[in-house]
Amino acid sequence: MAEPQRIVIVGAGLAGATAAAAARAEGYEGELLLLGAEQHRPYELPPLSKAILLAERDEPDWVHEENFYVRNGIDLRRGVEAVRVELGARVVTDSHGGEHRFDRLLLATGSRPRTLPVPGADLEGIRTLRTLDDSLELRAGIEAARHVVIVGAGWIGCEAAAAARTLGAEVTVVDVRPLPLLDVLGEEIASVFHTMHTEHGVQWRLGTGVAAFTGQGQVSGVRLTDGTEVQADLVLSAVGAAPRIELARSAGLEMADDGGVTVDAGLRTAAPGVFAAGDIASHFHPRYGRRIRVEHWANAKGQGERAGKNLVGEPQPYEATPYF
Repeated sequence: MAEPQRIVIVGAGLAGATAAAAARAEGYEGELLLLGAEQHRPYELPPLSKAILLAERDEPDWVHEENFYVRNGIDLRRGVEAVRVELGARVVTDSHGGEHRFDRLLLATGSRPRTLPVPGADLEGIRTLRTLDDSLELRAGIEAARHVVIVGAGWIGCEAAAAARTLGAEVTVVDVRPLPLLDVLGEEIASVFHTMHTEHGVQWRLGTGVAAFTGQGQVSGVRLTDGTEVQADLVLSAVGAAPRIELARSAGLEMADDGGVTVDAGLRTAAPGVFAAGDIASHFHPRYGRRIRVEHWANAKGQGERAGKNLVGEPQPYEATPYF
């Protein structure tokens, strides 16, 4: 495969930033553009619900030091979101009206938090957690709140509950399942987590869902499907994430049944020179002989590295075993 003259990477998260670095490490000397919707340089997500939310620090784990991108000839555009991809013209249009031609394109647009489609979902004080700014704002909100309600007892919900209790808030966790983390850990270990959080003062409303958020402009309560209401000064909606596939879909790329962008073992879409990696990639895994889509930082990093190499060389399969 001939070396491209211009590569565009859409998404300046862990996958995109790792891909850009890998392309340079392979000796690629052409133009390399990295578009990121956030104002921050690329960072890893795990500390957002841990050390940052606990007020132990204000900065995440940056993917690279600040001058890495300039030093390696990576044109990092912060606060610039791709809004359209024209596969025929091989052009990406950004939110500022800029048009960027590409020979190779990597889509690494990640995920966004899911929201609850219930009455009152637009009230002030209802938050999600996905970005650095989200984490800092959520921490400030918790520190100012007395009653915090967390909807969702997965990893984010449980970590946020621990942080909120550490910061002195009263915390209630709501989930339709009978135990926290039940789907990922099973009943025995989920019970251990339930007990541990309970011993630290977390209150539970399990086996029930959210019917509505209540309040006048500002959230003041969460009405549950069992008819009861929980007082809330602040609510964290932690009900999972959805892949950001709108750009790929509008470009006409093939979508998979699992909600991701269809790619082969080498992370290539059916469109020539167009790749996808990270949360959005529905990847044909050679080891399993089927498609998998993994929302995890290790997968974003691993696929990002492989995609970066495949953008500039002969594509090789991504074969790493997902782990959690």
